[in-house]
Amino acid sequence: MARRLKSFDDVRRLLASVINRLETKEIDPAIAGRITYTANVLLRALEARDIENMEKRLAALETRGTEK
Repeated sequence: MARRLKSFDDVRRLLASVINRLETKEIDPAIAGRITYTANVLLRALEARDIENMEKRLAALETRGTEK
């Protein structure tokens, strides 16, 4: 079953698993490289989402501050 990767912790656990499996030769290095690459892309997307959320919260606070 596929994993749900919704948070930084989810991706961290996946990468730790890939590293462990690579060290024990349970996974092909080429596959490990592909997983690592796509995990890094996902991390950047999660970062962008978090930044967007923070910007929205900051804008709401600034709006609320000017209304007083």
